[in-house]
Amino acid sequence: MTKFLLAVHVLAAIVAVGPVTVAASMFPPAARRALAGDGADPGGTLRLLHRICRVYAVVGVVVPVFGFATASRMGVLGDAWLIASIALTALAVLVLGALVLPAQSALVEGGGTARQTALVEAGGTARQTARLAMFTGVFNLLWATVTVLMIVRPGSTTGA
Repeated sequence: MTKFLLAVHVLAAIVAVGPVTVAASMFPPAARRALAGDGADPGGTLRLLHRICRVYAVVGVVVPVFGFATASRMGVLGDAWLIASIALTALAVLVLGALVLPAQSALVEGGGTARQTALVEAGGTARQTARLAMFTGVFNLLWATVTVLMIVRPGSTTGA
């Protein structure tokens, strides 16, 4: 059963967290291009990337659920590396939910099909896209750290 839980946990992380990190990373440059008036349908691209982030963020709830189940079966719930991973995961969720998604929403709102006007009417600025890029970088760094902790597991008996 532990192997099944671990497999679902890892697959869910790949399938759910991967698309969020990629789409979130693509959003700031797409927003900058939209502000510059480049691209065929910058509003559509931004809406799609934002939707991917929102949908997969919800699907990503499966990752910690199966992570807790796996850790419980393995008897490692009290290990420092897991507690650190849980804290960093909670912080990543907070960054995504409180900083990244709202900033994306602010840039997407206003819609329209005009290239630059939609973003400018929504209050989009180069400063907002830079701030969003920073938030996204922090989110991605948190997930990368959690991933490393999950692989290395300091103090584990695997010898890794």
